[in-house]
Amino acid sequence: MKIGFGKVDITPRVGVELCGFGPYLNRHSIGVRDRLWARAAAFGDGTAVAVLASCDLIGISLETTREARRLAAERTGLSAEAVMIQCTHTHSGPSTPGTLIGWGDADIPYGELLPRRIADACVKAVESLAEARLAHAAVPCEGIGLNREYDRDAPPLEEVLKDDWRPAKPELTDTVCHVLKAEAAADGRLLGFMAYFGCHPVVCCAESRMIHGDYCGVAMGNLEREHPGAVGLFLQGAQGDVNSCVVHKPAQESLLALDVIAGRFARSVRAGLLKAGGFESQEVASVRREVTFSRKEISRLDLERLLEEKLAPLRRPGASDADGDVRMGTVYATGIRRLLQEMDGELPAPRRHTELHGVRLGKTLLLGAPFEVFQAIKNDVIAAAPAGVTPLVMGLVNDCQGYAPDRATAAKGGYAAWQDAFMFGRLPLASIHDELVRELKALLGDLTA
Repeated sequence: MKIGFGKVDITPRVGVELCGFGPYLNRHSIGVRDRLWARAAAFGDGTAVAVLASCDLIGISLETTREARRLAAERTGLSAEAVMIQCTHTHSGPSTPGTLIGWGDADIPYGELLPRRIADACVKAVESLAEARLAHAAVPCEGIGLNREYDRDAPPLEEVLKDDWRPAKPELTDTVCHVLKAEAAADGRLLGFMAYFGCHPVVCCAESRMIHGDYCGVAMGNLEREHPGAVGLFLQGAQGDVNSCVVHKPAQESLLALDVIAGRFARSVRAGLLKAGGFESQEVASVRREVTFSRKEISRLDLERLLEEKLAPLRRPGASDADGDVRMGTVYATGIRRLLQEMDGELPAPRRHTELHGVRLGKTLLLGAPFEVFQAIKNDVIAAAPAGVTPLVMGLVNDCQGYAPDRATAAKGGYAAWQDAFMFGRLPLASIHDELVRELKALLGDLTA
């Protein structure tokens, strides 16, 4: 196999709004704690080439992905099927064009430059392709996440910072980190590595204004410094219902805890780098599927009623924009008004389709979806995989479509199943658990055919 890596700085200028933790928070950045990066890895088996880029961002739109692919193709000849772009989902990076309503204004100059910077990382990876050996390991990774549908409130800081802390329901989180490492065939030098794990990068909080990649970005940066010249990609797994164990704490406590949680993750990756064994198969393949997921049918009358309900906090005497209910009501109202305008033909109908993307590296299958995927969906896909392969379900790939909740969460309604859709100006998903499992199983079939 030939493998190459590339890395490009995508840190925005200080002052841009950061995305995450709530609507209309005016989280304008005040400094850079750690640089943000677009990191890319290219893989070739003599017949096919696949490129995977990992970006320290909340997410990107399909339009941004397509432009980055186009720019990369101009310089490498790669097809759209060959380039997968995923985001780590840090909540301490900039808003990006075409994502959430109210979660920080995207900086227009930054958005214009972003596709070219991502493409530059992909091109660097392709240009550095060289004979290499790929190895894989699955190692324990514990004490980082908790399932936020089960543990509604994060435990006290003094508890979770103890090395032996574990969540009440570890089986509802990721407890294993998958590590892939590439070593030069000539001299065994570490060229780069990838670490797959599912957990929200939310160690920091709404009050924090520093730019950084959260626990995963800090960990990968530290590991790169330990291995000069190597590039480390974090691959975000099924994190829709998994928060870090430190979340919504005060800014100073969060920043201090950031290094502790990053250290735990880095220890797991180090163990994986030591344990990783060689691949029996060096086959490279990539498959991209355009899909449309069904959404609930809501009448115009019901939308108008919902709009009145969500506007109620704004109409109370003395209503203040400092009130979270007012700001969230504004998000709802903006999304519902957009839907009503689409019904009336005053706005063009938005793009309804999105993409699923799969990459095969030997017997390791990277299955990418544009959602914040829930653990139960990932588990159903893994259970359906044929023997002898290792499927890794990745979220925030090629597009940003919000949450993909499991059946139980969808039945309850609430933030992930209902409110999240309106934050994107869309109707709620109708049956995403079953539909996403079905489509990812089809992607598995394509990659293993």
